[in-house]
Amino acid sequence: MSDLRPFDEIFAIAAARKGGAAAFEETLAAPKTPAELAAIPDDRWLAAMARAVFNAGFNWKVIDAKWPGFEEAFHGFDPGRCALMSDSDFDALVQDTRIVRNGAKIRSVIENAALLTRLAREHGGAARFFAEWPSEDYAGLLVFLKKHASHLGGTAAQYFLRFSGVDSFVLSQDVVRALIREGVIDKAPSSQRDFVKVQAAFNAWRAESGRPLTQISRTLACSVE
Repeated sequence: MSDLRPFDEIFAIAAARKGGAAAFEETLAAPKTPAELAAIPDDRWLAAMARAVFNAGFNWKVIDAKWPGFEEAFHGFDPGRCALMSDSDFDALVQDTRIVRNGAKIRSVIENAALLTRLAREHGGAARFFAEWPSEDYAGLLVFLKKHASHLGGTAAQYFLRFSGVDSFVLSQDVVRALIREGVIDKAPSSQRDFVKVQAAFNAWRAESGRPLTQISRTLACSVE
């Protein structure tokens, strides 16, 4: 994508808005390495999935405050145990005041536990599946989660991956505005074709700058008024 604005220019815009290059650089977190991702226990992947699902459309502070109760109610998010929850277990969770009692989201934990146990069988651990997915096809991982996971379409999947440490972009309102400004897309991405364009732009800026997707995403967000 040779017509893209050089990433250094976008970085300069963001840095000027955030106190200068040195100060802005300190705010740019690095994603986890593949080895670090592979070392995350599978129960923490399920917990991160559940947190992203319950955060979606809800006050994050409320979820944060209740999270110890979630951990207790879902048995530490052990995928094997959660995947085998019975109808009576589900009915009990719907009445459990320690958590947000949303039946569809509770069911998603059970379904995502089943997905993680399948990935663990196929890849020698669910963590290895995420660790080995190439950053240059991050959009493909989003498609996979939308198709195979429960309640992990849209930004819920993006926040799940970001908070887990996967090298990722999050298509927040500010990032979308920046991508529209740069001519990558003309509206919020909603089709696979749009995501291909977004991925191509991020890959180009990544090759140019040597920075991970996570930092490019943050820079784009901070470059808009």
